[in-house]
Amino acid sequence: MTYVRVAALGELEEDTPKRVEIEGTPVSVVRTGGEVFAIYDICSHANVSLSEGEVEDCAIECWLHGSTFDLRTGKPSGLPATRPVPVYPVKIEGDGPDASVLVSITQES
Repeated sequence: MTYVRVAALGELEEDTPKRVEIEGTPVSVVRTGGEVFAIYDICSHANVSLSEGEVEDCAIECWLHGSTFDLRTGKPSGLPATRPVPVYPVKIEGDGPDASVLVSITQES
């Protein structure tokens, strides 16, 4: 897998999604509960940015219709969305606020 640096750990505010683009793919990076997650940034129901929604209990809520998606699996846990969105592996390299947050949107072949 190829990982891309998307932020320093200190740039990610707790429970505040940060939208990034990796090779043209919109990704929402979220720091919550001491972990960092990366999820496809477009709601599978309404085609709007998930990074504009709120984060609670390891889920991100679509601001338009209220669907929630699990940050670990991408599965929707509330209607009207019924299809999951992709999630991506995250690595942290280094220590402290300057640690690099790396995300991979590629799969090993």
